[in-house]
Order: sequence, then C-alpha cells, then structure tokens
Amino acid sequence: MARGKLRIYLGAAPGVGKTYAMLSEAHRRAERGTDCVVAFVEHHHRPRTEVMLHGLHQIPRRELEYRDSVFTEMDVDAVLARRPRVALVDELAHTNVPGSRNTKRWQDVEELLAAGIDVISTVNIQHLESLGDVVEAITGVRQRETVPDEVVRRADQIELVDMSPQALRRRMAHGNIYKSDKVDAALSNYFRPGNLTALRELALLWVADRVDAYLTEYRSEHQVSTIWGSRERIVVGLTGGPEGRTLIRRAARLAEKGAGGEVLAVYISRSDGLTTASPKELADQRTLVEDLGGTFHQVVGEDIPVALLDFARGVNATQIVLGVSRRRSWQYAFGPGVGATVARDSGPDLDVHLITHDEAGKGRGLPAARGARLGRSRVIWGWLVGVLGPVLFTWLLTGATLDVGLANDMLLFLTLTVAAALLGGLFPALASAVVGSLLLNWFFTPPVHTLTIADPKNIVAIAIFVGVAVSVASVVDLAARRTHQAARLRAESEILSLLAGNVLRGETSLEELLERVRETFAVESVALLERTDETTPWTCAGSVGPGPVENPEDADVDVPVGDHMALSLRGRVLPAADRRVLAAFAAQAAVVLDRRRLRREADRAKELAEGNRIRTALLAAVSHDLRTPLAGIKAAVSSLRSDDVAWSEEDEAELLEAIEEGADRLDLLVGNLLDMSRLQTGTVTPIIRETGLDEVVPMALGGVPEDSVDLDIPETLPMVHVDRGLLERAVANVVENAVKYSPPGERVLVSASAIADRAEVRVVDRGPGVPDEAKDRIFEPFQRYGDSPRGAGVGLGLAVARGFAEAVGGTLHAEDTPGGGLTMVLTVRTAPERQSQEPDPPAAATS
Repeated sequence: MARGKLRIYLGAAPGVGKTYAMLSEAHRRAERGTDCVVAFVEHHHRPRTEVMLHGLHQIPRRELEYRDSVFTEMDVDAVLARRPRVALVDELAHTNVPGSRNTKRWQDVEELLAAGIDVISTVNIQHLESLGDVVEAITGVRQRETVPDEVVRRADQIELVDMSPQALRRRMAHGNIYKSDKVDAALSNYFRPGNLTALRELALLWVADRVDAYLTEYRSEHQVSTIWGSRERIVVGLTGGPEGRTLIRRAARLAEKGAGGEVLAVYISRSDGLTTASPKELADQRTLVEDLGGTFHQVVGEDIPVALLDFARGVNATQIVLGVSRRRSWQYAFGPGVGATVARDSGPDLDVHLITHDEAGKGRGLPAARGARLGRSRVIWGWLVGVLGPVLFTWLLTGATLDVGLANDMLLFLTLTVAAALLGGLFPALASAVVGSLLLNWFFTPPVHTLTIADPKNIVAIAIFVGVAVSVASVVDLAARRTHQAARLRAESEILSLLAGNVLRGETSLEELLERVRETFAVESVALLERTDETTPWTCAGSVGPGPVENPEDADVDVPVGDHMALSLRGRVLPAADRRVLAAFAAQAAVVLDRRRLRREADRAKELAEGNRIRTALLAAVSHDLRTPLAGIKAAVSSLRSDDVAWSEEDEAELLEAIEEGADRLDLLVGNLLDMSRLQTGTVTPIIRETGLDEVVPMALGGVPEDSVDLDIPETLPMVHVDRGLLERAVANVVENAVKYSPPGERVLVSASAIADRAEVRVVDRGPGVPDEAKDRIFEPFQRYGDSPRGAGVGLGLAVARGFAEAVGGTLHAEDTPGGGLTMVLTVRTAPERQSQEPDPPAAATS
C-alpha cells in the first residue's frame, strides 16, 4: 500500500489563517470530486473558520474522561475505518489527552499516512522542537507542545501562511482571533509587534531553507551537475551532562541555516578512567539528536580534545559546537579545559562555537578516577619525584642545622615514594625506595658516608622502610589497575550496547559499521575480507578509509570471523585489550553482510516474481490483443478471396485499408513487445552521439495525424547527447499516447527548452489526466489507466518510452497540465561543449 502524502500549512503565530487555508483547500478538492473529511479541526469559535466547515463531512470525535472532565480527541479508528482520500487534521503538535491511542497528534497522523490516507495539517513555527529555546527567549513563553522537526521536514508540501504583524494585530483587535475579554492581554504580551516580527522571520527562514532542500532534491533527481552552496557538517561535543540538549538544539539551528546541513553528536569515552556521564542523559540526548535528523556517535579516546578534533576532521566537519565548561574558576589552575584546547588546536578549517548554558560554572560533581593508563607526562613526573625528590630532600636535610632524627627522615622519604607511586605507578615507586634507602644509609645512618650500618636497629629500620615502600607502591598500582579495568569494561559495554542496538534495529549498513570501527579504534582503513575456501584468493566484501588491505597478512590487526572471513585494520597495532571489542565488531559485520545478501536475494526473488507477472500479462496480451488485428486481417483477406461476392472498387479499397491498419497495429504491438524484452534483458546498447532536438522530434511524429500536434522546438537549443533512434522511439510513444487520450479537436503541444546542462521535451495534452497515485503506475509494463478499450494496445508504450529515456541517461515523468490534462516531461543531457544556460527566445516550428 502506497504511503499517503502530508501537506502542512505553517504559520508564524496563531490567527494567521492556517486552518482557514486548510479548509479552503478541502473545498477546492471536494469540488473536484475528492473524498475529503474533517478528522479534527478546531475553529476556536472564529466565525469565518466555522463557516468553512459547512459542506464538509466531519467524523465524530472520541470522548475521553480525564480528572473528572470530558475531553474530545480525534477518533483514529473511525478515520481508518472510513478510509477517506484526504483527512484534515488541525494542530499537528497537539498533545493528546491521557488514555488516547497515541501520546501526540503527529503520531496519529503517521498512522493515517501509513494507511495510505493523504493528510492536510497545520502547525506554528514555535512548535518545532529545535526552535523551543529561541521562541522562549523571544516571547518569554516555553512551548510545552512540540513536534520533531523531522516530521515536518518529511512533509510532501509545506505552505507558509504569512501575514504582517500589523495585519495580525488588526485581526486581533477586531475580535477575529480571541474573545474580546482576552484581546488586550494578548496584544500587550504574546502578540507584541516585536514578538510577531521575530516569529515571522523564523518562519520565513525555515521555509526558505526547505526551498533550498527541495531544489537540491530536484537537481539530484534530474542529475543537474551545477549545484551552488556547500554542506555544513556540525559536530556537537557531548559530556553526558544536562547541557547537551541545549547544544544539540543550537547545532540543529546552525545546520538549518545552510542547505543540506548535518548534525553529528559525539560522546568521547575516556579509556583511562571512570566517567560521571549519566547513561539515561546520554540516551535522551541520542533520541533528541535523532529526532532532529542528526546522528549519534561514541568514540573511545585517550585525550578528549585530540579525539574530538580527529573525529571532526575524519567526517569533514566545518563547525564544532561545545558548551562552556562546567568547571569552577579555581579548577582552571589544572589546565585550560577542553573548549579552550579545541579552539586553540582547531586551525582555520574548523569553526568552534562555545555555547553558554545553565550549568556553566556550577562544577562537574565528583572527580572521575584517573585509572592506571597514565599519560607520558605523569610517568615522567613520577620518575622525577621518585629519583630526584630523595636527592633534593637529602640536600635540604643535610644543610639544615636541626636534626629531626632517622625515623622522621624515613617518613619523609616514604612520603616521596608514595607520591611517586600515585604519579608514575609501580616502577618509579620502586626506584624511589631503592634511591631513598641508599641515601638514608649513606647520609643519615651511622657511620655516615659509608654503606655499612653499625647499629642493628638501623638495619631493621631500613628494611622496614624498603618493605613499606614496596608494599605501598604495589597497593597503589593494584588499585589503579583495578580502576582502569573497571573503566575499560564500562567503555566496552557502552560501545557494544550501542553497536548491538543499531544492528538489531537494522540502522547500520556494512560501510557504516566499518566506519564506526575506524572511528572507535582510530585507524586509517578497515576492510572485511572473505573467500570461499582455503585455496581461493581473498575478496573485499566492504571497506572504508584510504588504501584498505587486500590480504589479512598485510594488515596491522587481523581478526578472523569463522574460517573464511576476516576483519583487517591498517594504521596502528592495537593492544590485546582492544581485540575483545574488535571481535564483537567483526561478528556484527558478518551478521550485517549476511543480512545484506539476504536482502539482495529477496530483491532477486521479487524481480523473478515481476518477470513471472510480465510473462503472464504477455500471454494474455498475445491471446487477445494480437489476435484482434489478426482476426480483422484474416476476415478482410477471406472476403477479398471469396468468389461469391462481387466487390466494388470502394469495398476492395476499404478491405485493403483494414488489412493495412491491422498490419500496422501488429507491427506496433510486436515492436513494443520486442523493445520491452530488450529492456528486461538489458540488451539495449545506446550509441550516444550529438544531435539536435529539432532534428529528432519532428521525425517522431510520423505515426500521428498531421493536424493533431503543435510543435514548438527552438532552433537555438543546444545539442544533446543521446542515441537518436532510442530518443525518437521514446518521443513517438509518448506523443501517440497523448494523441490517443486527447479530446476530439484538441491538439497536443510538443515543446522543448534548456535548463542548465539538461534539455526538456514536454508533451502536453488536455485529456482526462491521471491522479497523483497513478502517475508512476502508468509507466509499468502492461498497465492501461482508466477504461481504455482492450484493442488500444498492450500497455507497453510508456514503459518502453521510459526505458529508452533512462538508457540514454535521461528521465521521463508525468505532471499535471494546468487547467486539466497530463504533461509528459522527457529530460536528456546536453552536449558539454555546447551547453547553453539561457537560450535565446525560441523560433517555433509548427506542424
């Protein structure tokens, strides 16, 4: 079942006329015979809007009781049971009363669309999720009812209902929006001129961005090569704190200012310690960024600024959005922070935005444990404290006149050993214990300046010192290693949970999964290799990154998947601890690959089923449509050969004309059948050459009466790159179809024009037309729309025309003719060396 189409009337504020415009459109469609019903429209006691409901069938609402009150909501089941062609659903962002079928009305609309029902709805700009913060700052009112931007962006049509602030305030003052007792309060608060102007600007900018998106989609569909504008990729750095939602919404607004903007939210998991990130907060932020049309990524990194910049450059980002640090002012003594570091190291190719938020400067809570994977600077400090610290203490103690005693000297040296263990781990602490014991023996244990110890008590004290120092260093190192293991396991579990969720939901393709491996482990390239048995060479099932390996032996990291598959990485050698997670990625890659192959097999099965359907239709066509002209030819020939009747010259001429017409019909039918067979088997090989439309199109009109077509082909059009024969056949089939369905006395218009690097041939008729849901179906083989007589053909003309158009690199689609009828638009490429961006006024030729 085809999905229904969604049309949205967008306004800047209540009262601009969205519901009125929606009802006007419903009346226009109803006058054309379309089955339109009012599923839910709230007129708010506005007289003009209430009058527009007259004449439209209204589906009764469903009554719900909530907190001792009765409310009415749209009855989704009743609408689905009624199955109208078009349903009017007002206030798309509305929150349903508890106990309703869905929480939000836009979810009700999704059900109607999935059932094949077209929906016309309304929404105000302030109800879009990404604009909630901006609207609150402008009006001082937080919108509780919102709709995800992606729902509105997916609409097939978005129409702006615009009105100047002054005109809207006049409507308000005249009582056309609210009751008279609420007018003064509304005009002095929400409906102030400044508020309305700002909301109107938001609406205009949002719709302008949608126009850019539609234009980009059109150019992509028609293969227009000249595209201006660049795509913005915005990376949002998340910490797992509550400020992340503000950053995501801000990034979404930045992305919407440029055509095709993309938001990528990334959370950097530290591998050297536990984090204070809230899993629930991260899950909520992931849902939010996906609702706004972005993607969520999680990367393990040793250094957060470096990992964030590497990720941004890896995805060719143009901007980075970060929140102002939550650290308190005294914490900046330990370093400049992530935001300042990223801004400093981003370079000229990345813009960094630091966004203020409510959590700025409030602190980050308990500090995260650092773990045992220590950075190089900490290890160096550990060795300096463990080796040079005892030397410095010795110099200070020997230069002092006060003798604190051997026991206190040992405690001071033991303090340095503990500090070395905390900073650099086990080995700097052991070195500190050895150096400290030697210095204590030489400088502080009688006899001094010798390595001998006279007093046995001092021997015991030195031994205890060494033992305590080694024990403390071991305990500190063990605790650090345990902390590191816990942090590592948590990071691994987060990554595996994210991976499993994506794969189970079917959201990850093989290339996306391999790209996730490349991001997570910071390697240059990743390839999934496979072979059928031990003797056959390896083949690449999928790869990402530059220079992927072609053999597992050439990879820096190789993870086998079964007997005949391997995940191979190039770029750096991974530690053994990373291979467990990598093995999970490899197993999931094999699952995704199997799923892709199963999908291909399902597609092939569908193609076979389509082929069987075509063969069945072909048998039916041969059994009827081909036999009809044969029967006419046979009857005419039998009559001519009959000796029982003396035919006049006029009768003989009429019978011969019938034979000729039957033979022509047979030739056309057989030709289309053969052409369709060539297209189905892929044996059409076009010979692309330069030619002029003014040479090809007139030659395609030989099969129609001379007075049935008006030809408008400017001689100044650029040359086109096509196969002349295939293009002629395509145009001929389209023109013959248009002439067949045109009313008597109405001529078909065949015109041509140039747009950028494309040329269009438009065949315009004034026939009955085709509804939108059937425009693609008429190009399928053996399809004849409407009550076409059986003898009119087998329904292959348009299918062959589209096949030939696509074979020469063009397109063929149907549009409505203004005023009634159907327009076929055939688009082909112009010759590169003779492109004409703006042709001169046409010199028309008429036949």
